[in-house]
Amino acid sequence: VQLVESGGGLVQPGGSLRLSCAASGFPFSSYAMTWYRQAPGKERELAALITSAGGSTNYADSVKGRFTISRDNAKNTVYLQMNSLKPEDTAMYYCSIWRNGARLWGQGTQVTVSS
Repeated sequence: VQLVESGGGLVQPGGSLRLSCAASGFPFSSYAMTWYRQAPGKERELAALITSAGGSTNYADSVKGRFTISRDNAKNTVYLQMNSLKPEDTAMYYCSIWRNGARLWGQGTQVTVSS
């Protein structure tokens, strides 16, 4: 299994970023996909989830209305569109799946929101 995140960077408050996670090594269209994030000194938290067919999504209260998770099963890729970014969104963002009784992670992509 490989999960490769990209798209992070430095952005000003109020700005936008689009994260991507390219997946391989498993039947992508059969799995719910999640984005987690971990800020410095804090526990990793679930930011967004999308079901296998993309019919249902769920968000942390802190990102609801600003972030949108989506997926392209033809490209084995899941996205996280982040708008109206705030300094408190600064974190490492990870793509993740639950497979065979374990949570698997990508290497993460850093998002820094600062003026």
